[in-house]
Amino acid sequence: MQQTRVAINGAGGRMGRTLLSVLPEFDALKLGAAFERQQSPMIGEDAGVLGGWDNKSQVAVAADIAARAESFDLLVDFTTPESTLAALEQCKKSDKAMVIGTTGCTPEQRAQIEAAGKEIPLVFAPNFSVGVNLSLKLLEVAAKVLGDSVDVEVIGAHHRHKVDSPSGTALAMGEAVAKALNRDHDKHAAYSREGRHGERPREQIGYSTIHAGDIVGEHTVMFAGEGERLEITHKATDRAIFARGALRAAQWLAGKPVGLYDMQDVLELR
Repeated sequence: MQQTRVAINGAGGRMGRTLLSVLPEFDALKLGAAFERQQSPMIGEDAGVLGGWDNKSQVAVAADIAARAESFDLLVDFTTPESTLAALEQCKKSDKAMVIGTTGCTPEQRAQIEAAGKEIPLVFAPNFSVGVNLSLKLLEVAAKVLGDSVDVEVIGAHHRHKVDSPSGTALAMGEAVAKALNRDHDKHAAYSREGRHGERPREQIGYSTIHAGDIVGEHTVMFAGEGERLEITHKATDRAIFARGALRAAQWLAGKPVGLYDMQDVLELR
């Protein structure tokens, strides 16, 4: 069986280590390279050790993606927008596929990532959980059935170390509802309420954010009407679900033509 050689960017971070830890579960994938920022104390460390493997991987963590481009076919990146865009430029130059799960990107940064889908095979998604992506489909159905008879609120909760809000997942959920209702998401999204803000417009899609403790990720979309309320909730208790979803996407992307894909494509939920 032909194996796809995978590189992990941000190998020493929480998601990087988790990706490394579950990689051996995927027979069609093989670790080819691992990267960290130039100043990281993990440079030179064995990537298998970082992932908690029983045996060393014989792949040392490096900083220069371009110098190791011949060692991998596909790069998985859950880092920061700036780091992701730098890695994306190297992958475009080397004609390497990418799986990107980085959140907190500005509209301009997202546009840069999406444009790269015209040059390389690329899966870009705000969340790689199978359950979350199934939830997006359920949200579309609920929004179309309930229409403008309900108020829509999105509540997201994450650990205290998360640096962006609303989360990429919360935004994806709100955008899925807005699309199903033919609403302009950016026009109707409300990210904060304070003081005397007046009555809530029906078209509004409200967001509430919690950052506390070690919450991995919890999201609820509330459809609140008169006399009843429907809530669709997803709770993650282990970030390994995101890593497995990303590696499932990497496995699916192998051999795909140039294009921009997401987890709806990977899971055939279109």
